[in-house]
Amino acid sequence: MLTATVEAGGVVDRGPLAPPVPWWSLTKTVLAAGALALVARGRLALDEPLRDRPFTLRHLLQHTSGLPDYSGLPAYHEAVARGDEPWEDGLLLQRVGAGRLLFAPGEGWAYSNVGYLLVRRLIEAAAGAGIGAALHALALDPLGVPGARLGSEPADLSTTAWGNASGYHPGWVYHGLLVGTPAEAALLFDRLLSGRLLPAVLTGAMRDCRPVGGPVAGRPWRSPAYGLGLMEDAASPLGRCLGHSGAGPGSSAAAYHFPHLDPPRTVAAFAPVDDLGMVERAVLAVP
Repeated sequence: MLTATVEAGGVVDRGPLAPPVPWWSLTKTVLAAGALALVARGRLALDEPLRDRPFTLRHLLQHTSGLPDYSGLPAYHEAVARGDEPWEDGLLLQRVGAGRLLFAPGEGWAYSNVGYLLVRRLIEAAAGAGIGAALHALALDPLGVPGARLGSEPADLSTTAWGNASGYHPGWVYHGLLVGTPAEAALLFDRLLSGRLLPAVLTGAMRDCRPVGGPVAGRPWRSPAYGLGLMEDAASPLGRCLGHSGAGPGSSAAAYHFPHLDPPRTVAAFAPVDDLGMVERAVLAVP
């Protein structure tokens, strides 16, 4: 287990000095921050339907678009297990049936990596840059974590804390996969959720979460909810917490900000396990 804790804007505990780790779906929070930075600049609209689509950027960021996901697609997992090259985006969208919504936008909630692929495309088009460069310019550099980077080839994961013995291709994470140290993850979440990147109205929109059901077996959250690129539990043992969890082949990740602790703290935890509950409980074990 690798952890890092941030208090009063600085890293106060990072456990053993750690090499980078895959952030998995913590990347969604950075994508949301980048998209909202573009909203602040008037280059993206939060609540206007996308061209030829019935949903908005807000719907995509909050998983209320109705788009399906590829996590339940057997052919996807079979291709990953075989070590195939990632499919082209268009083929993925075709195979997942992205043209058929699960519900009318705004009338349900369903976690969708496909939705965040579309967020990636919106950012790239509005920023005029690939997603790695765009996220650096919009979020990573302004938040003081320039060392985090986008993994794009299997070799980019081979130097992470647990290596990449299986040769997993990060291109299978269609919205992009950031790699960085636990301390960088904790600093990013702390600074973002303390309002250091976005105007107050957009930070508030990001933190405005809707309930997504009751407790999940094996996970510590009591009242799970989802904002714009953020998971929330308003009833955790440490009070309200905001952040994100994620997992991929061989490891899990969690980073959460606790605004009601005195002083507020942000904790990130990573482990070479497929158990999200383990890293989430480690975050909640903050001293």
